[in-house]
Formats: sequence, structure tokens, C-alpha cells
Amino acid sequence: MPNVTIYIPADRMPPDEALAGLTEQCTELCEGILQAALPNVHIIYVAVWHGRGHPAFAEIQYRLEPFRTLPVMERFMEGLDEAIRRKIGLTARIRCFGYDASSIHARN
Repeated sequence: MPNVTIYIPADRMPPDEALAGLTEQCTELCEGILQAALPNVHIIYVAVWHGRGHPAFAEIQYRLEPFRTLPVMERFMEGLDEAIRRKIGLTARIRCFGYDASSIHARN
């Protein structure tokens, strides 16, 4: 974990090369700032029918760790916001949800 899911309006879905660049940036943020191991990083794009609100929505789920403090998460969100703007030209609402390891049940 972390899982980064970015919801993008279907009619504004960027080309594959832009998403590849964003995937690279998101991975670097997860490995660098969040100190996540590469096999645990998942980046997912979901095409949506947009009703209202920000042009994109980013949801990050991550395991709570002592080193993932408020300042660290702020730095991560700033980096993610900048990457989304630069790579796909959209402003995203960003929400992070931390989970205690004892509350995560996983497979594969």
C-alpha cells in the first residue's frame, strides 16, 4: 500500500503517454515521500461521468506509519497536485485515507 486512484472524466481522459508520465511521478512520490516499497504501489485511473466538482478526484489509501506525519502527507499532496496539473492539465481534489495495519486484510 499505497493505492492511488485518480478519477478522470471520460471525455477528458488524457492520452496514454500523459498517463504514463503521471504514473511515473506518482510512483516516485510514493517511493520517495511515503517510503513505500515498489511492489506495494498501485496507481489506477478510472474514467467517470462527471457530475460536478473538481475536474478530477484523487483518492489515496495508505498504511499508517509513524514516519507518515501530517507534514509528510502535506508534501505528498503538494507533489501529487503539481504532478496532476503538469502531466494531465487537470485540477484534482485530493483525499488521503490512512489505515492501521491491524485493520487491513489483504490477499495477493
